[in-house]
Amino acid sequence: MMLPETIEWISETPMLRLLDQRKIPASVGFVLCRTYEETAGAIEDMTVRGAPAIGVAAAYGVVLAAYHDPSKIDEALFRLSATRPTAVNLFWSIEKMRSVYNEYKNSPELYLRLESEAVKIDKEDRSINRMIGVNGAGILPDRAAVITHCNAGALATAGYGTALGVFRAAREAGKKLRIYADETRPRFQGGRLTAFELCEDGFDVTVICDSMSAFLMSREKIDAVITGADRIALNGDTANKIGTYGLAISAQKHNVPFYIAAPISTIDFNCPNGTSIPIEERDHSEVKRLGSEILVDERAKVWNPAFDVTPADLIKGIITEAGIFEPPRIKELNDRY
Repeated sequence: MMLPETIEWISETPMLRLLDQRKIPASVGFVLCRTYEETAGAIEDMTVRGAPAIGVAAAYGVVLAAYHDPSKIDEALFRLSATRPTAVNLFWSIEKMRSVYNEYKNSPELYLRLESEAVKIDKEDRSINRMIGVNGAGILPDRAAVITHCNAGALATAGYGTALGVFRAAREAGKKLRIYADETRPRFQGGRLTAFELCEDGFDVTVICDSMSAFLMSREKIDAVITGADRIALNGDTANKIGTYGLAISAQKHNVPFYIAAPISTIDFNCPNGTSIPIEERDHSEVKRLGSEILVDERAKVWNPAFDVTPADLIKGIITEAGIFEPPRIKELNDRY
């Protein structure tokens, strides 16, 4: 089977068609967004998720606002920027759209200019992911065992993926991979989404509980851990899905190189270090319940941060479209991009 498109812009209507990632792997369905508010809701409820993907979706949300009522664009920009606080790609994309809006707000070309910019963001993400994949494939031996966390694949981007893009490029180069995917509690993005995506593409993938990765590294040779990122601070500290920090600590203990694969748009050049990264906290029900099944006594308190921060000294390299950089060197990209 072909992996379904995560994001599809239907310009004739116009309408944004999003793969409903809440239902995978039980079913494959889509949500149609005809307004910016529907787009914002789809980002918040994680119909669409993954830092690059929500940036692309938000850009199209601005286009929908322009189509229905250009006087609502400022409102749409604000609303979309409030959906998920940690992923910097969202704000990068919104600022791109804001710039076009400010330039053409009094022009009859406004809608077409905004649509063109959103389509450009979409296409560039796909191209950038392929460059990340090619740059990262070289770190893996011809026969490699790797661990990844959460989902940083085609489902988290406009297509191809960042961390999983490295795996795709490595296989295209003739390498043989065994991939271990952390299940990624509490929303199971690894078990539900990464496993689905890799199985659809014919990869050798094994799902493990988050708590199993350290023991796995102690028993089997793992060549690398590669994850995505939602925001990278100027010093290389990196926010990613909760559980990434612990995985990086385990990797260091077992001498397994830990890499981040992410586009340059994920680097927040205005954020000095990880303590300045805002961490989204989500509803306690994600931990307490699995569908209608109660997992945790309702009297118990729950802390549910969606992300954690991996310190730069645990990261061997950050794989970008411009190459692989040791964390302290990513600041050099500020002058180049």
